[in-house]
Amino acid sequence: MISSACVWRTEHSWFCLWHSNAQKEMATIFQALVQLEQSNRSAALCTVVHTSGSTPRHTTSKMLVYPDQHILGTVGGGMLEQRVIQEALDSLKDGKPRLLQYSMTDPAHGDVGVCGGQVEVYVEPILPPAMLVVIGGGHVGKAVAHLAKWLGFRVAVSDDRSEFCTPEANPDADEFYPVPMAELPLHLNITPQTSLVLTTRGVNVDVPGLPALLESQAAYIGVIGSQRRWATTVKALNDVGIADEQLKRVHSPIGLEIGAETPEEIAVSILAEILKLRRGGTGKPMKKD
Repeated sequence: MISSACVWRTEHSWFCLWHSNAQKEMATIFQALVQLEQSNRSAALCTVVHTSGSTPRHTTSKMLVYPDQHILGTVGGGMLEQRVIQEALDSLKDGKPRLLQYSMTDPAHGDVGVCGGQVEVYVEPILPPAMLVVIGGGHVGKAVAHLAKWLGFRVAVSDDRSEFCTPEANPDADEFYPVPMAELPLHLNITPQTSLVLTTRGVNVDVPGLPALLESQAAYIGVIGSQRRWATTVKALNDVGIADEQLKRVHSPIGLEIGAETPEEIAVSILAEILKLRRGGTGKPMKKD
């Protein structure tokens, strides 16, 4: 006969082991979150926030889902986890959290398991600060970098002229990429949280550089210059095989029409357009007639 004391010791040992493993898993995920912030990378944090009945994981169980579908931790495995991972990837694309509810009773009717319970998982996208990349570090580029930094963007400056791509020339930038525009995607991770602002010196710079940027996931690509300059750029890009459909992504002439003239005023126009698109604004006056 097994004594009650032995049963207690067995159950207590199991609980201590489970609690220890849970603490280690949680610590690992928290460490990964710190690393995400330090490296300006993204992932989705998935947390079991409610359970009822029999479920594979307890509340507060966590899983990190990275953009490459790599995961850290688990919310239960199987079909449940597959669906949560897909929702997590979607949240990284649209930047929106979601509360997911799953029944684990009858897979034949779409349920994610047969444990018999129900589970709720909260998915939160962990995104780095939006980045604004100024390509062309001259007078307008410097003003754009300054205003973008003030607005909370992480700012990078890129210019194939190294003297324009230094902390002395552009003190508001966080990162510097003194490379030709076409090579920028090889050095910088351009994500859906990235805006590319081309304050470049001419068509001869834009034409060889833009094709590589058009292949990126950038949320915004804007090119400074007149309508005539952009029309010349479009024709040259068409001649090398870039389709008009791809070029529709580009905002040029860049910015909102506010009558801007100075570099600082032009920077306001450019950032106003970027904020309008990020926030879903209209750009119209708020005054009611």
